[in-house]
Formats: sequence, structure tokens, C-alpha cells
Amino acid sequence: MSRFPVPELAELPADLTERIAEVADKSGFVPNIFRVLAWRPVEWRAFFGYHDALMDKESPALSKADRELIVVVTSAANDCLYCVVAHGAIVRIRARDPHLADQVAVDWRKAPLSAAQNVMLEIALMLAIEPAAVGPEHLEGLAAAGFTQDDIWDIGSIAALFALSNRLAHWAAVPPNDEFYLLGRVRRE
Repeated sequence: MSRFPVPELAELPADLTERIAEVADKSGFVPNIFRVLAWRPVEWRAFFGYHDALMDKESPALSKADRELIVVVTSAANDCLYCVVAHGAIVRIRARDPHLADQVAVDWRKAPLSAAQNVMLEIALMLAIEPAAVGPEHLEGLAAAGFTQDDIWDIGSIAALFALSNRLAHWAAVPPNDEFYLLGRVRRE
């Protein structure tokens, strides 16, 4: 599951086991990334704290599904199978669309997205793969598409956090859980 040590759940600090148990209760399994990063508890807390601060909120212009679309598109550009598969599952659930994640992972420009989502993904992708090219005009384009200052910050922060996440998943060679492939495609029993 990783090129680095993967501790047993019983070996982890109580706050990590509690959070992992919550995720497992909700999803029915423990995502591999939770276990892989857990060998470094201080960093695990920082990573998932920032993740939660960005991904667990919603605004009128930037939904939770939109946040996940950013992850899928930028992770696809970074060839991160774990993040594309895991966050693709979350897109299917949050967007209530069993096809959208696959469409945006392959070519988001051909997916059935709004004009604002297209602007959002274009600029998030630029930040993920060509960060020095991002200029004030790109932030102005996001504002013109209806995003607030907070939304614009979140778009960039999500792209940046998942650039880190993609690299950690590559570094540790984390495979996606099999369960992710079916989430949002078939009904859970």
C-alpha cells in the first residue's frame, strides 16, 4: 500500500483512530491515504486539517462538487491515479452524476459544465501545472465568472493542496481502494 511504513490502526493516536473510524463508518472502508499518511501523525493532522477547511464548506458560487472537480482535473494533469479515482467517486456522489467525474478526468473541456466551472477549472489547472503563468487577469476572470474573493482563494488553495497530495501519493505509491471505483455508480446495500 505504500513505500513507507503503514501503521496498524490500533497503533495510532486516539484522535487519528477516531477520525479514521468516522470516515470508515460513513464510507464503509478506510481510504488508503488515511493509513499511509498516518505514520507521521503531526503531518497527518496538518494535512487533513487543511483539507477539511477547504473541502467541507460550500458557497453559492463554489459548491462541494465544484471543489471536487478541481481535485479531479488537477490530479488528472498530475497523473495521480489515487486522487482521480478517490475524488472522482466523491464528484459522482456530490454532483449526483455517475458520468461527470470520468468526463472531467479525461477532458473537462468536453464535459457538461457551466461557463463559471470552465473558468474555474482552466485557472485551477494553470496553477497546478504552470503556476508562474497565473496573473491578475486570471483572478479577475474568476471574479467576472461570479466567484467571491474567498472562492478565488479556495480555488487556488485546492489546486495547491492537491498538487502536494498528488506528489505524496506518487512518492508513497498509494493505490486507490477498490471501493472507490464503484462509489456513486451503484447503490450501496
